[in-house]
Amino acid sequence: MIKVYTHALHSGIRPSKEFAKKGLAAFAVNVGLKCSHGCTYCSSGSLLRCHEAFRRIGRSPFDGDYAIVDPDMPDKVAHDAARMKRRGMVQLCTTVDAWAPEAKKYELGRRCLEAILSQPGWSVRILTKNASVAEDFDLIERYRDRVLVGLSITGSPDCEAQIAVVEPRASSLAERMRAMKEAHDRGFRTYGMLCPLLPGIGNSAPRVTEMMRFVDACGAEEVFAEAVNPRGPGLKKTEEALRAAGLAAEADAIAAIRHRDAWSGYVREVIQTTQHSMQTLRMLDRLKFLLYPSGLLAKDVEVIRRSERGIVWL
Repeated sequence: MIKVYTHALHSGIRPSKEFAKKGLAAFAVNVGLKCSHGCTYCSSGSLLRCHEAFRRIGRSPFDGDYAIVDPDMPDKVAHDAARMKRRGMVQLCTTVDAWAPEAKKYELGRRCLEAILSQPGWSVRILTKNASVAEDFDLIERYRDRVLVGLSITGSPDCEAQIAVVEPRASSLAERMRAMKEAHDRGFRTYGMLCPLLPGIGNSAPRVTEMMRFVDACGAEEVFAEAVNPRGPGLKKTEEALRAAGLAAEADAIAAIRHRDAWSGYVREVIQTTQHSMQTLRMLDRLKFLLYPSGLLAKDVEVIRRSERGIVWL
């Protein structure tokens, strides 16, 4: 049973230097502090762990059985969208999901989207793991040139069972793919988000190529990819969940990168795999592999720098 808490956040639309550097958006909107999808590898808790809300409710940001939303976020977003003079692309969302069930209860995704787009000069990049976003395609239809639709694709169809373990309350991979295809069929602008490419699940050459083919068929203007973030307890939780589900090989693959040397090598290899797949598919010009170099070994950095096409150094 998911417990849903509410907490008033201080701002609606805020500048985001980090997401601007990633090439995603100049601004961010988050409808809460924690979503209910329960992705085992989620690193948002590491970013938000000092927030007062967690102290107030007495919960660890790394627990997976609750969510925190701000039901009044659309009003704050509407206020900011009208008053801010500098405008541009807004990421909805960066640390939570605006179409997760608790957000959907308050229609936070739809209402924030409408509040932003009702003002000129704004555009929105949607990122979600929930196919319920398709229920708002009628709204996106009205602003189709100012919205980029992305559903996180973290594996190929043959690893649906593994994805269901590590993303337990997100929409199934098949549901996300159907929503992404519908967005393309309706003529919406789309982009690919293949994050993270988990060891033993999404990092093999055949699976990466299959994911790339899919987002290409959906008209992706850009394709973002990323290695799993090792911060916090995410890798340990992912390993434990896979092992409990009887997926020993996948659990072992995660366990292997919990040490710096192995993690660095995994990052190098997944970059090379992604570059090769996109080069083969003649998509390399659309790749943005998001890379945090801290934690990488010097020898792996040296190899990566020999072929930097498509890499965004952060």
